[in-house]
Amino acid sequence: MHEDLSLAYANADFIPDAGSFPPRWAAEAGAFRAALGDRARLGVAYGPAPRQTFDLFLPEGAVAGLMVFVHGGYWMAFSPAEWSHLAAGALARDWAVAMPGYTLAPEGRIHQMTDEVEAAIGAAAAIVDGPIVVTGHSAGGHLSARMACTDRRANWGDRLARVVPISPLADLNPLRQTGMNAKLALDAAEAERESPALLAKRGDVDCTVWVGGQERPSFLWQARTLSEAWDCPWHVAPGRHHFDVIDDLADPESLLIQTLLD
Repeated sequence: MHEDLSLAYANADFIPDAGSFPPRWAAEAGAFRAALGDRARLGVAYGPAPRQTFDLFLPEGAVAGLMVFVHGGYWMAFSPAEWSHLAAGALARDWAVAMPGYTLAPEGRIHQMTDEVEAAIGAAAAIVDGPIVVTGHSAGGHLSARMACTDRRANWGDRLARVVPISPLADLNPLRQTGMNAKLALDAAEAERESPALLAKRGDVDCTVWVGGQERPSFLWQARTLSEAWDCPWHVAPGRHHFDVIDDLADPESLLIQTLLD
């Protein structure tokens, strides 16, 4: 019998008042979209399925490039609508921001989500010129890292300058030993071919792995594993846990935004 690793990947159980975060995210995101007016293009379709849409936020002036944020939720929860406010930092620095949706488990398999995120970025890249940087959180950190792997052949790939996976799930094998796998349906073959830490990074794409210093040991291990596999820097954000490690995306002067855009 393999050890049940469900507790090792249970974030909310170890964050004070964890239940208050999702409604706060949704409220801040809704207020942000309302304030942005026609600079928010919502629900742009990149495919026929219900979740194959992305939200695109445009800066006031000339566009410096495209930042993509891929949301988390263990590939099973959330949508772009909870995270709009995290576009504020990049927008203030004249970058457009795309937030892709993707088909969630159990309807979608993780390899299909990888393909969907690639397609969504391609659709956004057809609207916005300039370099592309991709970030994402947790499961979205996994999907953002996948965009830099050598097995991807995106038609926008020559524009990809950098990925910054935040609290990424980089080796999917441990997740096969959690209760989540009842929905994720990860088998050995998919875990191998969808784990960024087990795949090669493109040499022309910069990467910094980001993680909170107060995260679960499993997430610190995941982040360190990816940084070692890809021989790239990792940054441990002091005092940040899994739910607030993304907050600095809203601050144009933060180290996280500087790492992404400079």
